[in-house]
Amino acid sequence: MSSRFSFGGDEHLFVECDEEMTFDAFFKSLAVTSAIRAADFPGVSEICPGNASYQMRFDPDRMHPDELLREVRALDEAAERGDHVLDTRIIEIPVYYEDPWTHETMMRFRERHQDPDATDLEYCARINGYDSVADFIAAHHGSPWFVSMVGFVCGVPWLYQMVERERQIEAPKYVRPRTDTPRHTIGYGGCFTAIYAVRGAGGYQMFGITPMPIFEPAGKVSYLREEMVLLRPGDIVKFAPIDRTAYDAIAAEVEADRYEPRIRPVRFDRAEFEADMDAYNARLIEVLGHD
Repeated sequence: MSSRFSFGGDEHLFVECDEEMTFDAFFKSLAVTSAIRAADFPGVSEICPGNASYQMRFDPDRMHPDELLREVRALDEAAERGDHVLDTRIIEIPVYYEDPWTHETMMRFRERHQDPDATDLEYCARINGYDSVADFIAAHHGSPWFVSMVGFVCGVPWLYQMVERERQIEAPKYVRPRTDTPRHTIGYGGCFTAIYAVRGAGGYQMFGITPMPIFEPAGKVSYLREEMVLLRPGDIVKFAPIDRTAYDAIAAEVEADRYEPRIRPVRFDRAEFEADMDAYNARLIEVLGHD
């Protein structure tokens, strides 16, 4: 997998790892950007990993663009040969599927949807070959997800399902975007789940909502005071289905500034994962534990 390098103006270097999103492209992007961060090149002020690419901002007066390109090419080639063992975190995110708030929103915008007579979950279950919405929801939360990038809107994570490619859920975006999406909506477009960090326009299919904030710039949430954005590229997320009672209880804990998300350190070994994905995922989920 040969990367493609290009400069964006005088201060940015953009690298495309692949033309499509794959585990190879994602891990290469993550490995290279981690290596660039560790190398601490003079003048590099921003490093942004993406789903199948990465970009950095640099000061050409401190490091010549040709020199930076040579160094990054070398790290990129080394990442191609890497063993892809990652020290990261697994984070449980509670989700109230089929909630009343996303349901009310989707009903206001049915004329913009591929199937105006079905809900988003009914439509996605059907096109992915599931017999029922319940089976589809079970598939969505049954396996963990990698955070492949964060951005587009501040704090929004893009998550890639940790199953064989033929089992990955796929869904198109709305035919025309909505002008409203509730904060904390769990959305889906293409092969990605995204969590809407703030309320706003959107075109992803809506599956549910989480009571757990993932972005808080004002420092009003205890676990987001040191960093306003919860999720990072390389994090692993496990969605946990909850009902309305549990949703209200967690929301009350968040409001009282007492809620603490379930976060555990893990070491991810890609070779072991690819040898038996379901068994490896089960071991990852066990790390979260439950009281």
